[in-house]
Amino acid sequence: MSINRPVAIALAAACCLLTAACGSSSDDKASDQSTEAAAPKAGYPVTLDNCGRRETFEKAPSRVVVMNGASVAEVSTLLALGLGDKIVANQQTYGTSEVAGRADAIKKLPTGDVELNDAYDIPREAMLGLRPDLVLSTTSYGFDEKNGFATRDQLKNVGANSYVSPQGCDQDTSEMTIADSYQLLRDMGKVFHVGDRAEKLIAASEKHIAAVSEKVKGEKAPNVMVLFSNMSMGGNDFSSVVAKGIYNDILAEAGGTNAFENASKTSFADLSKEKVAATDVDALVVIAYNDPDPAAYAKKLLKEFPQWPAAKNNAYVTLSDSMYLGPSNDLAVEKIAKTLHPDAF
Repeated sequence: MSINRPVAIALAAACCLLTAACGSSSDDKASDQSTEAAAPKAGYPVTLDNCGRRETFEKAPSRVVVMNGASVAEVSTLLALGLGDKIVANQQTYGTSEVAGRADAIKKLPTGDVELNDAYDIPREAMLGLRPDLVLSTTSYGFDEKNGFATRDQLKNVGANSYVSPQGCDQDTSEMTIADSYQLLRDMGKVFHVGDRAEKLIAASEKHIAAVSEKVKGEKAPNVMVLFSNMSMGGNDFSSVVAKGIYNDILAEAGGTNAFENASKTSFADLSKEKVAATDVDALVVIAYNDPDPAAYAKKLLKEFPQWPAAKNNAYVTLSDSMYLGPSNDLAVEKIAKTLHPDAF
């Protein structure tokens, strides 16, 4: 039977109370220390199945590196769980957040003072030099040797675990839902032995979303255009328009539907101005990625397409991290619902 550290200490104290010999034998002391050293940490080991790999944690990580991945899902999840002090290098930032104080908290995290590669992330040698015991990446891209990154095997060889967030194994996030945000919270809760905190966050989010969804239940679902402000991802005028992914799940909970869901089989559609102009858009959701004024971009679009119902009603909402994988999707649901169905609130 294994004896964890607190139990071993309690037994040693009881021994000393019963006999003076307990405190006088160097052999007994050595035996106690050996037993304590061999005892596993409470709640460990923890094993996760992640992208076809089994990652086993013998204790809570204390040197975490968060790769960029054009996301804040992982760093926000750690902060929400109260684990910011475990981060030795973070490359994720949006510059803004729906959660009060989060953007500033992210800004204060250490970056590791590394020189990023052409992919705006941590190259292999710099990563190994950080001596991580856990590396987080939004997708498997962050562990691709062809991109100059440390592979998961190379990290394992230096004693570091690695983790790819839900739906990121094949770098296709088109099937992502709010449930994946909860899975990320649960997985980190297990890894750091703070599962109770994770479950409280999940329960609060589920309750919040359910309350909002109930208010808009039965209402006609407006056609919503979701896109990134001032960002180009393809060859057309509108290449940052969302087609599929967690965004659609958030829209559905808020009582809306994606006007361009069928425009692409992947997460993003690359649309011409003519296609956008020919579509009835009832409301805009503009996602800011390090954009200090996404509202200005939304207003510019409404002026450019005056035929939209969205333009006639000035219907738009700007969001940032709550529209992504992460712990704050409930905030996006509420803000969008209030824009789409103001009379319900």
